[in-house]
Amino acid sequence: MFKFYTNFYPNLLTAKTSLILSLFLGSFIFTSCASASYNQETSAPQKTAADSQAIQEVADFAQGSEVPQTKPQLIKKARMTIVVKSLDKSVDAVEKVINQQKGYLLSLQETQIDNSNYRSSATVQMRVPQNVLENTLSQLAELGIVQSRNITAEDVGEKIVDFQARLTNLRRTESNLQIIMDKSGSIKDVLTVSQELSKIREQIERITAQLKSLQNQVAYSKITLDLKAAVSSTSKQPGLPSQIQDTWNNSTSSFSAFTVGLMKLGIWLIVYSPYLLILAAAGYFLRRKLISSQRLPQIHQPRNPDNN
Repeated sequence: MFKFYTNFYPNLLTAKTSLILSLFLGSFIFTSCASASYNQETSAPQKTAADSQAIQEVADFAQGSEVPQTKPQLIKKARMTIVVKSLDKSVDAVEKVINQQKGYLLSLQETQIDNSNYRSSATVQMRVPQNVLENTLSQLAELGIVQSRNITAEDVGEKIVDFQARLTNLRRTESNLQIIMDKSGSIKDVLTVSQELSKIREQIERITAQLKSLQNQVAYSKITLDLKAAVSSTSKQPGLPSQIQDTWNNSTSSFSAFTVGLMKLGIWLIVYSPYLLILAAAGYFLRRKLISSQRLPQIHQPRNPDNN
């Protein structure tokens, strides 16, 4: 009996050990499978959502979705002609409108004429913010009677984008050249890179100035205003004494001019008198010669003696 127990017990231990190891391996495999299955189940919806989004983007592109365009950058210019009663008061009013609209005056040219047949005029050039252009023109139109009004616009959006892209590339090139110059060892290489760097910076300054000029023209619109003074419909007629005075002045002036003309003619005749005498003498002798040549000699016929 003891021998049976001793033989059976080791076998029992071995069987129990094998069973425990089998259970452990089985639980490990089951856990791994379950984890893999869970990961597949959780990742599947995410992958499906990403694929759906990609498919939707391709579909939108295939349907010809609109590409966002550049915002228009307009340079606006306006010109207006106004007939006003008082030129001086109108010019002062224009300056007030410019200050009120936060603009600035470019030039002012006035022409004052005293003659009643012509009108005095003034030309004013100004710049105002583009968003108040229409309001400014409306205020200026209140100064008098508007004869003409013209507004033009030019889109420079592509030019601005082009300048900005060129500036970006030039600044990148400038940075690269600066790095190369810092790492250069020989003086020759440093001088060569320095010359190229100077050219790049010169281009950057020029394009920057052009870009700022365009942006300023877009931000501020130019207005050219022509002001003309009104002319009275009834012109004032001069009085009788004034007309007599004008007639006397014109006649005396004409007589003086005629007298001076005769004196000048006499001086010319005196100066050229020798030549005139020579021409007169030559003409006289030429005329005598022609007359003498035209006279024919008389032929005397002999008398017939039978007639005696």
